[in-house]
Amino acid sequence: MHVEYAVLAWGCILGFVHIFGAAQVRTAQLGTAWNAGPRDAPMPPPTPLGGRLARAQANFFETFPIVVAAVALLGVADIHTRWTAIGAIVWLVARIIYIPLYAAGIPYIRSLVFLISVAGILMMLWPVLAATL
Repeated sequence: MHVEYAVLAWGCILGFVHIFGAAQVRTAQLGTAWNAGPRDAPMPPPTPLGGRLARAQANFFETFPIVVAAVALLGVADIHTRWTAIGAIVWLVARIIYIPLYAAGIPYIRSLVFLISVAGILMMLWPVLAATL
């Protein structure tokens, strides 16, 4: 299996980490009855940690479709290089590091790690874009 596909699979697992991490904190705040219920009543604002995890989750799911598309394009074009593999790994590692940085409320470094993840995406996309020229 190509590295990019394995990274995509681990990215799916990371998506679940985002979902369940944010949900766990929200459930700790509002209780299991809220979690199991229809959630019709207005909710209080999340705790600072809950808000940060929800925003980290939203950020992940804003960029994850781009990663899915990049890996799909690599597969369709049958382009798998050392650099696309490194780009995929850079993206995944950066996204893993991003979670605790955001949860801890660490500015600037978190943004730098996000930009590193974008660089990983661009490393995957570049050979596909170059092939279209």
